[in-house]
Amino acid sequence: MKLLFAASECAPFFKTGGLGDVAGALPKELTKKETETVVVLPYFTKMPPKYKEQCEDVLNFTVTVGWRKQYCGVKRLELNGVTYYFIDSLYYFDRESLYGYYDDGERFAFFQMAVIELMEKIDFIPDVLHVNDYHTAMIPFLLKEKYNWIEAYSNIRTVLTIHNIEFQGQYSGNVLPDLFGMGRERYDDGTIRMGDALNFMKAGILYADRVNTVSPSYANEIKTPEFGSGLDVILRMESGKLSGIVNGIDYDINNPETDPALVSPYSVDDLSGKEANKEDLQRLMGLRPIKEVPVIAVVSRLTYQKGFHLVLDELENLLQFDVQFVLLGTGDPVFENRFQSIAERYPEKCSVSISFDVQLAQKMYAGADIFLMPSAFEPCGLSQMISMRYGTLPVVHEIGGLRDTVEPFNPVEGTGTGFGFQDFTSYNLMQCLKKAIDLYYSSPEAWDKLRRNAMSKDFSWETSCEGYLALYESIV
Repeated sequence: MKLLFAASECAPFFKTGGLGDVAGALPKELTKKETETVVVLPYFTKMPPKYKEQCEDVLNFTVTVGWRKQYCGVKRLELNGVTYYFIDSLYYFDRESLYGYYDDGERFAFFQMAVIELMEKIDFIPDVLHVNDYHTAMIPFLLKEKYNWIEAYSNIRTVLTIHNIEFQGQYSGNVLPDLFGMGRERYDDGTIRMGDALNFMKAGILYADRVNTVSPSYANEIKTPEFGSGLDVILRMESGKLSGIVNGIDYDINNPETDPALVSPYSVDDLSGKEANKEDLQRLMGLRPIKEVPVIAVVSRLTYQKGFHLVLDELENLLQFDVQFVLLGTGDPVFENRFQSIAERYPEKCSVSISFDVQLAQKMYAGADIFLMPSAFEPCGLSQMISMRYGTLPVVHEIGGLRDTVEPFNPVEGTGTGFGFQDFTSYNLMQCLKKAIDLYYSSPEAWDKLRRNAMSKDFSWETSCEGYLALYESIV
């Protein structure tokens, strides 16, 4: 099978979130399954120099963006068995950030047409073209409405993955003639219009052969008004081609047996090293190294979406218990200030680092006992899977990918991999935390069993990859 994977970001070159992780990990895994995989990305000039140096210039051509004739360079790089092509345009991609500009519609219109026109020029016509989020969601529409005269493209099947439905790419209907050089028919007849805007994501949902998202629960949730961000009606209409596949995590990077950030390696068969990592984390965060006290950790963006208003509502109550609380993250300045203020009032129990620190994050996953992730919504989430890989039990709001990956503790059967609460309130969060703290103190044997259950779960990309291969094969 030949696969072309198009995305706006990709680790390790440049990323802002989960899309970058998926674009980095999934193609790498697919190549191991003897799938001929090509990834096409914008050539953002913020790419680290060590990768820039490995790029070779292969060709250039002109992309017609409405009335504009725009230069399009093409660079190629091979890494971990994957061939990457980068669409090079200083005019569009020499920016400080990946997104957030007044001309994002034009930038990604250029990119999407460049992706399609590139295929013939590099002689790579895929069986499946996999697009991701709104930045590439117009490609299935363009293949059928603008480039349908190209015979070589007639058998290409398309998959759209929705990583976050909140961002949809909404622009004036005049974008069709002004940027894509097309008539307004599909806008005027309402096909790709939502309200008074052309909607890139809606176009992708309607025109792709399959639509998937990053967990089965999120696939169901986005069909409801609460989580569908206005597209729930369209997703219910197209529900026959909608599915969910849980993301994986990188097992090479997130491995307690080999992680260089840890002071002592450990495994599911020998957990003795976890105690040393707990002590290291406590000292690093300025807390007294008491092995009997449970350490509750947060590694996250500090936003309402991630549920940190609930945490702040109950944090001082939580600190009345015999626990320690550590936090790493940045985000809403109000949240940052409130967490810092509480840490100053409870220096013996609470320590926060308002920063982005990859090594400290790994130390928290390994050194904590409980990992707190109370998101209001979560398409998939990676942190809860990483924490389980390190034997740190997650406390989560049972939503989206959190519901699909964390099995709540069952006191009757002694099963589970963490703790969950359903109603999104600070009271229910606190009750769930109290249940975890009580089990930690009252039954070390049960706690140890849950840790081993969590560490034994398979969240590797190898497993997720099988789901994508089955999805591709269903349409080829």
